[in-house]
Amino acid sequence: MEQNTERKKVIFSAIQPSGTITLGNYLGALKNWTAMQDEFNCIFALADLHTITVRQEPAKFRHNILEAYALLLACGVDLDKSIFFMQSHVHTHAELAWILNCYTQFGELSRMTQFKDKSAKHADNINAGLFTYPALMAADILLYQADLVPVGADQKQHLELTRNIAERFNGLYSPTFVVPDPYIPKNGARVMSLQDPSRKMSKSDENANSYVALLDKPEDILRKFKRAVTDSEASVHYAEGKDGVNNLMGIYSSITGRTFEQIEQEFAGKGYGDFKTAVGEAVVEHLRPIQERYADYIKNKDYLQQCYRDSAEKALAISIRTLRKVMKKIGYVQ
Repeated sequence: MEQNTERKKVIFSAIQPSGTITLGNYLGALKNWTAMQDEFNCIFALADLHTITVRQEPAKFRHNILEAYALLLACGVDLDKSIFFMQSHVHTHAELAWILNCYTQFGELSRMTQFKDKSAKHADNINAGLFTYPALMAADILLYQADLVPVGADQKQHLELTRNIAERFNGLYSPTFVVPDPYIPKNGARVMSLQDPSRKMSKSDENANSYVALLDKPEDILRKFKRAVTDSEASVHYAEGKDGVNNLMGIYSSITGRTFEQIEQEFAGKGYGDFKTAVGEAVVEHLRPIQERYADYIKNKDYLQQCYRDSAEKALAISIRTLRKVMKKIGYVQ
């Protein structure tokens, strides 16, 4: 029998542990993390270095990091198949970020729309890290010679910059970095706010009814869906201008695997009350095993520590090869 020796592509993805992982994060990214593990060599990180561009309260920050780590394991990150570490535990990220800062142009960073948005939002703390954040993001990706990076619309510009930095360095010193391509998951849902479906679901929304957190209690999840904004038409079908209903259909489809056509048939002749309850119940049932696994992990701090330490060692072993190659090419004394 002919052996398949084709190398699995490397995929890198990171999420910030800035508190409250939402249903939007889960359906838009995390659900796909678990689906990618058989097809790719997956390297996942909690981007805790990125998080401090916004001021953090230390005890809460520490709690958020551990909660996010346990929750992602509960969502299905499998450490037998993937590496999943805390970015601050792998020193090569900060080291390569400094080097890449010196190969990134000021003008390129000035054009980043996320910097402009966050500066407006945190006008009292426009720090240098917020400005150079994309160079650290480039280091995260390039350290692992990632072929693919799952990107949402808000990160496309950063990945484009990462590609430019990699090509610039390769052009100056000979091929050093793999130039990564964006990976658009087949079923990445863009989940919108339950109260303002023209905006993305976000944990920073002041109205807690606008988002569902993965650790919300079942009764709170049901209440939030029952209060979700729809329209006056009272007909469950996908159409332009029906943002609220379209959003709920997208969530229901992602959770149940049903097509929009099947959903329309299921709720033909039924009102929005029945539909919203069904979506809420489907979400509750889907999140129940995740919440149960999370409760087990978060109680077992020793096991969590073993997981993130082992993964950090593996990540360091891979990333240090890239860092050494980079430093040798620049001319540092080995």
